Amino acid sequence: MEAQGPLIVVENLHRHYVVGGETVRALNGVSFSIARGEWVGIIGQSGSGKSTLMNVLGCLDTPTSGTYRLNGSDVKGLGDNQLADLRNKEIGFVFQTFQLLPRATALGNVMLPLVYRGVAKRARRQQAEKALASVGLTQRMHHKPNELSGGQRQRVAIARALVGAPSILLADEPTGNLDSATGEEIIKLFQELHAKGHTIVLVTHEPKLAARCPRAIRLMDGKVLFDGPGSVEGNGSPLPRGEGQGEGARP
Repeated sequence: MEAQGPLIVVENLHRHYVVGGETVRALNGVSFSIARGEWVGIIGQSGSGKSTLMNVLGCLDTPTSGTYRLNGSDVKGLGDNQLADLRNKEIGFVFQTFQLLPRATALGNVMLPLVYRGVAKRARRQQAEKALASVGLTQRMHHKPNELSGGQRQRVAIARALVGAPSILLADEPTGNLDSATGEEIIKLFQELHAKGHTIVLVTHEPKLAARCPRAIRLMDGKVLFDGPGSVEGNGSPLPRGEGQGEGARP
């Protein structure tokens, strides 16, 4: 049964590391929630905490303190196997570098997550073909990555993320390795997926990309500096004094 309420709830999240005897406070009291069907951009420069937050949201890391609930599951305290199960069930990853198997066809790459779920071969193929069709690659499903353009490879990666019907698509700089025209095609694809009801969290350092998201969360020094419309954040418009500062800027 699907949990009720927001899909993602982050409350007073902290993630600290000890490096060379010094404590690095990568996340320092971050709070926000993301509703089902939202498309949110998380933006920040190097050292802002966005990569650490992405790892926590993707169940690749756990918080030092605070709460992270994904589709009703509290992530804190889960072991490695439990985190792996949660990732496999709830999260579809899209990476900047595509992360495709070079010797597998597009179809084979998209089928792979279903192998780990124990889905029967015929069903795997049917679901993978449907996912590739949803990103416009029906005619290219038997091609290997080196026979595809960069944009087509990213579409394969998106189809792979979609094939298991995850609760959330987590995209890390998805246009970073693409030229501007191809990147625009990928953003339009995300717009189409969002219109179909998919929940998308897009992590980027590019204000122009964050501006395409209906909502943007800007991090600085491990805290939420801004949480509001992406077009406002992306254009660099100033915030009223006191608005969007610190944790819990948006309920």
